Amino acid sequence: MRKLSWDDFDSCLSQITLACRGKQFSGVYGFPRGGLCMSVAISHLLTIPFLNEPIPNSLIVDDVYDTGFTLNKIKNLYGITVFVWFSKVEPVWWNAVEVCDPSEWLVFPWENPLLAVKEEQSFQLRRGKA
Repeated sequence: MRKLSWDDFDSCLSQITLACRGKQFSGVYGFPRGGLCMSVAISHLLTIPFLNEPIPNSLIVDDVYDTGFTLNKIKNLYGITVFVWFSKVEPVWWNAVEVCDPSEWLVFPWENPLLAVKEEQSFQLRRGKA
């Protein structure tokens, strides 16, 4: 189990904003829940609008790419740039700040670390891995 800090979060945001410097976006959208913290912060850092839904030519962020279920919903949206903090597979059409082992359980700074063990067990049971 890997517990991430707010300093780790700030480092992630720095890497994303550096990679996006000079690009023009309609705004930034973050998938609920993990992408929301990221999108609000990036909206301020890049001084671009915070979006309530993904639109063409936008920056789209999320905390983790695991199965692809979430990001595949917007895969064909025109002109988007997609970043995740962590990808559990090598990125193909999206960008990742960090690629991690698929079995690694991540606890983001906005999550309750006391519930992390239970959440991981529940997740593993749903996947048939426990």
